[in-house]
Amino acid sequence: MPLGVADDSAACWEVDLSSVRALVDTVADGGEWPNWVAALLHGARIVDVNARGLELVGSPVGREIMTGQPVASFCPPESWTILAELIVAVTSDRPDHAPRERAINSFMFRNAVLTVWGAPDDLAPDTVWVAVDGQMGDDRSFWSVRASEQRYRRLIHHLPGALLQVDARPMGAVFYQLRSEGVRDIRAHLEAHPDLVDRARAIVCVTDANGGAATLLGASGVADLIGPVDYVFALAPETARRVTIAHFDGQRSHVELMKLRTFDDRVIDVELTVTFPTPPESLDITLLTLEDVTERLRTEAELRQLQADYTRAARIVTLGELASSIAHEVNQPLAAIAMNAETSLRWLSREDPNLDKVAQLNRRIAESARHAGGIVQRIRGMAARHLPEPMPLDFNGVVEGALLFVCHDVEARGIQLSVVLDIGVHRVLGDRVQLQQVIVNLLVNSLQALAPMGTGEGRIALATSSDAGGAVHFTIRDNGPGIAEADLARIFDGFFTTKPDGMGIGLALCQSIIAAHGGTITASNHPEGGAIFRITIPPVEG
Repeated sequence: MPLGVADDSAACWEVDLSSVRALVDTVADGGEWPNWVAALLHGARIVDVNARGLELVGSPVGREIMTGQPVASFCPPESWTILAELIVAVTSDRPDHAPRERAINSFMFRNAVLTVWGAPDDLAPDTVWVAVDGQMGDDRSFWSVRASEQRYRRLIHHLPGALLQVDARPMGAVFYQLRSEGVRDIRAHLEAHPDLVDRARAIVCVTDANGGAATLLGASGVADLIGPVDYVFALAPETARRVTIAHFDGQRSHVELMKLRTFDDRVIDVELTVTFPTPPESLDITLLTLEDVTERLRTEAELRQLQADYTRAARIVTLGELASSIAHEVNQPLAAIAMNAETSLRWLSREDPNLDKVAQLNRRIAESARHAGGIVQRIRGMAARHLPEPMPLDFNGVVEGALLFVCHDVEARGIQLSVVLDIGVHRVLGDRVQLQQVIVNLLVNSLQALAPMGTGEGRIALATSSDAGGAVHFTIRDNGPGIAEADLARIFDGFFTTKPDGMGIGLALCQSIIAAHGGTITASNHPEGGAIFRITIPPVEG
């Protein structure tokens, strides 16, 4: 018996194919045979095993245990396809039946190689020999590995979450071919060959699942989930594309939110986590975890709406505090329009109307009307209901826009205003209305702190700057009484206020808005007196 053809370090088995001869010949000739891989390995019987093979079994009666048993009982399922293909290739290679080998993943070997060969000249047409060689990963036996595998499967099936076990090896073979053809940028390749993602969805299969997955997907049982993974990505083809990219790039995992249609025709939001096997791991299993986040996303959307309503209410309160300033700002262009209109009428009533002068006055009227319209639009923008719209912003422009809301009060109270804007500051990603709301709120607080002072005594200083990392800094300082030391730690707490008629929402809202922009806001007392607020916001990336 040519078990010795293999190196003594290899585990070797003699296999009888007589009961599956017709199957092997049919597949070798390109014919169809349902579930032929499993049928072949369950029909092929072990005739003998060498000493190394017995060591792997780890039983003194290993030969009696293995002899006469199906090959499928001792071959890990993840290697079934490779072994079946090698058997067909060797038996159809007449008359040499030369050895064929393929690398496989193995629990017990590192760099494992599976080899199959037959007897030359058809001396034993229904017999092949199978060998597995490689470095032992540890001293575990076949039975300990099988026990570990069973424990793993029980664990998977009893996990509370939804879990799909996927065989992604077919795509591994596709990726190997692409790399051999020089493909390195999988994104560019998918742009030119978008059908590759559809192919992946068809050839990558779910091989196992737990009860949580069946429940989440509205299936009658786990058996419904076994098969091509296409149903997972039916409503999320772009997710399938990004998962393919992550697999090709060798990422350890990929996480994203996606829409999923269940077997009972519901559409739910799920968080998909794909965990890929990476070398040197020999377990070639990809895991898909699905978490239903439909209710969470709905709650988050409702919370965002409540926050938007709360923010809008605070803006309206602030606008109410600036009513006199707003009225004065609107009255200025309206007064100019009335005066120029009356003057224009007088010029037209003359016996010799000066049409050039009338045209000049009408241009002034139009300009004042546009100015008034701009003021109204700015106020409406501050009071309107809207969800945040982040975009790259010139922060200096945000500050200048905020100043327009308070400029009249500053002038009317004779407050000395210093504005130093660094023209080199980076752009920030943010919502213009929200950021202006923060600055207006801080300006109003300063104005209120300076209210008891006499005309010309109050001072407010604004400044923007940036640091070496590109972060944008904004400071506002006044020379008022400052913040009581006992209040500094609570100044941004919701509903905390030192004003008799205050609601305590202004600074808490400012902190919330700045935090949503990825920044920070702090308050302190300046050594020379008065309060100083500092805001830091990260720059637009790229």
